[in-house]
Amino acid sequence: MSNKKAATIERKAVIFNVQKYNMYDGPGIRTLVFFKGCPLRCKWCSNPEGLEQKYQVMFKGNSCTDCGACVSVCPVGIHSINQEGKHVINRDIDCVGCRKCEDVCTEAALSIVGQVKTVSELLETIEEDTAFYDMSGGGVTLGGGEVTMQSEFAANLLMACKHEGINTAIETCGYAKAEAILQVAEFTDLFLYDLKHIDSEKHYQLTGVRNERILENLKELLHRRYNVKVRMPLLKGVNDSQDDIERVIQFLMPYKDYKNFKGIDLLPYHKLGVNKYKQLDMEYPIKGEVSLNNEDLERIEGWIKKYDFPVTVVRH
Repeated sequence: MSNKKAATIERKAVIFNVQKYNMYDGPGIRTLVFFKGCPLRCKWCSNPEGLEQKYQVMFKGNSCTDCGACVSVCPVGIHSINQEGKHVINRDIDCVGCRKCEDVCTEAALSIVGQVKTVSELLETIEEDTAFYDMSGGGVTLGGGEVTMQSEFAANLLMACKHEGINTAIETCGYAKAEAILQVAEFTDLFLYDLKHIDSEKHYQLTGVRNERILENLKELLHRRYNVKVRMPLLKGVNDSQDDIERVIQFLMPYKDYKNFKGIDLLPYHKLGVNKYKQLDMEYPIKGEVSLNNEDLERIEGWIKKYDFPVTVVRH
């Protein structure tokens, strides 16, 4: 092994999950690596444990017996038993990731989110399923959180995967410096690129950031002939109107015939992450019912197909 490769392979990143046998995020069977930390605060986020780039305690109150075992082992005093004899967590204290509370909890009421991983550690896990990638045309997808917040590590991991002949993809919100996007692009076979709202002000209201940088990075990737599939999270009454959809189409129209533009994925809103908010003592931001039914989705598909754009509804 060269010195350069040895140095590269020991980079570290904060990861919060590795999901095998994924079928939704890129072609074939994939291993999905979740990077911790995100610059957006999307109201519908299904991975709230990926927003902060630090260790966090997830707590299942219904499983806790209030035994206090975690109180005695926590080195920073996050856990305590209140006057009513109930377990409470002080969210103002940062978890140090020692996992001692997790280890002593006999009811699995506590879990620590976030692990520091090296490129070599993740590559070993990814390579375990090479046979499935070869059989299905799959590979590895880096998601999050937001991959580009740890772009140097991501680029090195993607490069290592490419060296082993593994297909690579990343999911990104696109809100990053152009240098970070292009750093990972060199080793990325496919970008799954979120376009959450075409209107900048509404994008700000929904995610906490405006979308100009996102749109510019998207155009840059398409112009440079990197493979891009646009993904549109859809919420009823939020970004599903005909005007919203047709404005996206008009933005993408100049790239319609580019071979590297791989079409549009529609991602209907789901509630798979709701329980995680409670475990993190966070309020779930979405109020009311914003799910789309099959008729809604078929109508939106029709609006897009009218312009001869490839479009797929991704249902989890």
